[in-house]
Amino acid sequence: MEQLENEVKQVIIDVLQLEDMTTADIVTDAPLFLEGLGLDSIDALELGVAMQKRYGISMSADSAETRNHFASVRTLAAMIASNRKK
Repeated sequence: MEQLENEVKQVIIDVLQLEDMTTADIVTDAPLFLEGLGLDSIDALELGVAMQKRYGISMSADSAETRNHFASVRTLAAMIASNRKK
């Protein structure tokens, strides 16, 4: 799971062009939105599209379940691990 979590961190950095950050700078259990990494709804949309393309997962943008999956890198990686197409 740690490898997938690091992949997710790298996707976040690449997609959102966080050039001054490394995967080590992103705390796995920290919130992605508001007080944590500080992402906003536009970031969430971009990140969701990237995750769908990279991992072949589908998600609803307005679903409470999807919002829960985007709580942290750990929850996002767990969702990807259980839903991605092999």
